[in-house]
Amino acid sequence: MNFKDFNFHPDVEKGVRIAGFKEPSPIQEMSIPIVAEGKDMIGQAHTGTGKTAAFGLPMIDKIAKGECERALVITPTRELATQVSDELYHLGRFAGIRTLTVYGGVGYGRQIALIHKGVQIVVATPGRLKDLYKKGKIDTFNPEIVVLDEADEMLDMGFLDDIKEIFEYIPQNRQTLLFSATMPEPIKELANSILYKPEFISVIGDEETTNNIIEQVYYVINENQRDEAIVNLLESEDVDKCIIFCRMKREVDRLSEHLEALGFSAKGLHGDIEQEDRELIIKGYRRGEIKIMVATDVAARGLDVKNVSHVFNYHIPFDPQSYVHRIGRTGRAGKSGKAITLVSTEEFRELQRIKKEVGADMRLSTISLAQQEPTIDIQSIKEHIDSIDIDPNIDNYLEELSSIKVDVLIKKLLTYYLGDIQNSEDDLLGFDEEEVSRMMKDYDMEQKETYRGNKRKKRR
Repeated sequence: MNFKDFNFHPDVEKGVRIAGFKEPSPIQEMSIPIVAEGKDMIGQAHTGTGKTAAFGLPMIDKIAKGECERALVITPTRELATQVSDELYHLGRFAGIRTLTVYGGVGYGRQIALIHKGVQIVVATPGRLKDLYKKGKIDTFNPEIVVLDEADEMLDMGFLDDIKEIFEYIPQNRQTLLFSATMPEPIKELANSILYKPEFISVIGDEETTNNIIEQVYYVINENQRDEAIVNLLESEDVDKCIIFCRMKREVDRLSEHLEALGFSAKGLHGDIEQEDRELIIKGYRRGEIKIMVATDVAARGLDVKNVSHVFNYHIPFDPQSYVHRIGRTGRAGKSGKAITLVSTEEFRELQRIKKEVGADMRLSTISLAQQEPTIDIQSIKEHIDSIDIDPNIDNYLEELSSIKVDVLIKKLLTYYLGDIQNSEDDLLGFDEEEVSRMMKDYDMEQKETYRGNKRKKRR
């Protein structure tokens, strides 16, 4: 199928052509005719499959043809709102479509003024949008099409009540579209309350599962090896652009500063960073000026960046759903990606639970240090040689070696000495399969002993 088959307005077709779109993705092919017909719809698809154009193109087309005046898109984060707004602007610019991004952290005045001036498409985050409606600032804004994007993300971030309140301010005679990667019960209940006889489409099939497009690897390491492991992986992996997930803000700050000090192009992102700085960091990351984003889960939600080759879990996430969200930042739009998780011996059981609940095909690996250039501290070697007592019988051995030139003998002995030092160091970082298997057996035995001990105590 070709985009010309949708019979878009000529100015919208031009936007599609300039954007380089040729054949519609599955979500676009299924969604566009439904939206064009004016029906409500539920679309289940991962981020990166072309959802924005799937709802945006028919919406822009309706505005260009005079079938609709205003539309509203609600997204969970300001970063996603900015991204969606930019894409809609570029697709609709030749049709004179004006878009506005509405989010918190900046003044109300300009946003309210532009809405009253008559922008056709508003892309907003729930908090600021609810505020504007509740304070009566945008009573005249009555969208005919409303899109709820990344609904499951909004649920995870606690925006569900805000969404329900927002829909109390929006006219009933509207077309409503809901997009979500997963369909938990609260999202189904929300859909039932805000949509009218919706069509349901899903492109989450075998070809869309993360297991098929994301290589998932884990390393079982000691707790004090995390930084060393991350640095070695960044140097040994073919990393184009990556996200390193940390659990806490202070970990983000410390690790990003550590990587910057080592010469990596890295920046941290978390909730305490000022909005202006956040936007600069994200723009730099999107443009490829920043290669490594160190972030918390909350900061990275809704962040859709192309060509993320790797996702690193500095710590294993607290729950299986977080793991799915994290690794979903790579391997998007059919491209391959790699997700790497660092697990301490104490966290290994948590990893097993995630593997079981998510059904993830994860491979154990170790980090080879053998290819690294050895660091030779000449001063330490000299001090060590100075401290060695000479064997009283050494002259006897020297007679046997007299056929070798003294300078050559020194060089050979020093080479042997250095090789002995290097070989004495670990050439692997992380435990191999045999060691992990042994540790798990020991752990199981401990658990059984603990269980039996508790039972004996209860009997007494």
